[in-house]
Amino acid sequence: MRLKSFLTVVMLACSLSPGLLAQGNKRLNEDPNTRSVKGVVTDAGGAIAAGANVQLKDMKSLQIRSYVTHEDGAYHFAGLSTNVDYELKAEHDGHASGTKTLSNFDSHKAAVIDLKLK
Repeated sequence: MRLKSFLTVVMLACSLSPGLLAQGNKRLNEDPNTRSVKGVVTDAGGAIAAGANVQLKDMKSLQIRSYVTHEDGAYHFAGLSTNVDYELKAEHDGHASGTKTLSNFDSHKAAVIDLKLK
């Protein structure tokens, strides 16, 4: 009876292995030292701000990256270091948002920071 239980456990483990291996390989391909940030830019009334210029400033190197939002008002920056703070702000038609910070203490791999123009 113990042999039958042991064989059942072994067969179950073998049937789950391909799925577990696929998850393991996915995690191996991800760089644990990078993250991303995305969000939506809206105007003071809450309407989508298509064509807004979003700036991402690396507070260590002071390098600035820009992204122009499309008709959905969304922006996205990938490949960001987990060991650096970043400042985000948006500008559109003479209006600017406040500056928001993506802190190196934020452990999210995919942070979401929406920006509102004043």
